[in-house]
Amino acid sequence: MKKSKFAIDPQLIKEIHDIKTLKEIIIYGTKKGGDSLQFMFLDADKNEDKRSFNQTWDEITALGTYYYLHGIDGKKKVAIVAENSYEWIVAYYSTLIGGNISVPMDMKLSDEELVSQFNRCGCDALVYTEKTAHVMEAAKASPDNTIKEFFLVSDFPTYKEEGRKAIAAGDTRCIDAEIDPEDLACIVYTSGTTGLSKGVMLTHFNITSDVVASCETNSGKHAIGFLPLNHTFCWVGALFSGYLLAEWGYICDNLKDLQKDMKTYKPQNFSAVPLVVNTIYDRIWRTARATGREDALKKGLKISKALLKVGIDVRRKLFKTIIDNLGGELEFIICGGANLDPKYENGMNDFGIQILNGYGMTECSPAITVNRRDNYKIGSVGLPIPCNEIKINNPDEYGVGEVYVKGTNVMKGYYNDPEATAAAFDGEWLKTGDHGYIDEDGFLFFIGRVKNLIVLSNGKNVSPEEIEDKLICIDYVNEVLVYQEDDKITAEFFLNEEEYPDARDRLKGDVAKINEKLPQFKRVQRRKIRDEEFPKTTTMKIVRNREQN
Repeated sequence: MKKSKFAIDPQLIKEIHDIKTLKEIIIYGTKKGGDSLQFMFLDADKNEDKRSFNQTWDEITALGTYYYLHGIDGKKKVAIVAENSYEWIVAYYSTLIGGNISVPMDMKLSDEELVSQFNRCGCDALVYTEKTAHVMEAAKASPDNTIKEFFLVSDFPTYKEEGRKAIAAGDTRCIDAEIDPEDLACIVYTSGTTGLSKGVMLTHFNITSDVVASCETNSGKHAIGFLPLNHTFCWVGALFSGYLLAEWGYICDNLKDLQKDMKTYKPQNFSAVPLVVNTIYDRIWRTARATGREDALKKGLKISKALLKVGIDVRRKLFKTIIDNLGGELEFIICGGANLDPKYENGMNDFGIQILNGYGMTECSPAITVNRRDNYKIGSVGLPIPCNEIKINNPDEYGVGEVYVKGTNVMKGYYNDPEATAAAFDGEWLKTGDHGYIDEDGFLFFIGRVKNLIVLSNGKNVSPEEIEDKLICIDYVNEVLVYQEDDKITAEFFLNEEEYPDARDRLKGDVAKINEKLPQFKRVQRRKIRDEEFPKTTTMKIVRNREQN
């Protein structure tokens, strides 16, 4: 059998297979990386700064020791409410290596919601910045406040110096802290849209097994990170995989600078949500139209596809200008967090940049399935990663049912919520709340959320996401939401009328063409057009009307 050019180094798999805790990952990566580059970022004055693996270790052990000096000395909960930065990462690592529990928070939430999360999990310490000082004040004002220590990020240099002095004097409690794989590593609050958010309890082994399995599945080189650091997707895609692969990454702290940063730091890969992929692809075509090169680009694609059929791949040469605008070295993007239309997978792949679509959830640390560079199917969310298995519960005649997961990456449960924990499991299987099917080759195809299902009066069940995936392919449709209204399937659109001034006039006919390809009960019966974007969650997902009720 011919060896794949994307084959994972068997020595790496052998070395990382028995790692059980996040502290072990950090120690392994530090020894392997040593004085080589780990992070690049802009400091507070917007000057380029960098850290080696050894320098990061020095800083996290120093800060972790400072935590110990102030009573955060194992099993204590440390919340982080801060913007993306190198210091966020240091605060996070420092918490974990000392055996404390990290509670990464979404800084876009209201003070009320954040304080509720602090109080419900009994936080012992809070890491904050000048921009989030209002959260610190709100926490102190709460009658149920449990936070005793408040750490300001801009004071970290002082904290770390005090920690270094303590280490030099023989205080190695943080460095020597023993961690059991089943110890709680993080409490991550879900972005639920109904009721109180739930605190997902993830152990060291939950996250570690997911990271190790992901690195056994897809390897990579230098990357750029811009996902919110409080999201588990970022941990697997960057914060811990970088240690196992001993590769450096640039920390992008402003999405507006993403394209400029890609051209400067030339990532080989990065992880993203579908919105980013959609934006990149749409921008390529907008630029082509604006510069009068749309026809030339279409001609180039025809030539490239014809050559691919006879085994000749000239994509990265033919579309060099496009690739150069993304840094020149970008080979693949790992995409997750929401459904991705195959149009964008095919489109980016046509330019020579592979999209590896995956599927996961916070409760699974988070990765569950992902496409491989040498084993993928467009439209699917990939194969299970080695640490878990999946099945379809109670499939219908088409094989569609709820996706169930079990494995070492599955959460311990919801913090202080035994009822919600019990409801989330069916025996040893976690109920994901997502509908999908598994094909004959084991690839999972995502259909939609169970809670979003449209149940018509005739008893038929319709997944709105399935219809949305088809409607979004209309060139001038920027956003679309499908829902039930008066027992009719309704599609609400936000159109790109700037570039397509006739969009409203064309919509009825284009929806009719898509309806022709759908079963009668799935056809759109009512159309609405809105004048502004849909409201979105902090993870850039459209808020559904039913979720707002």
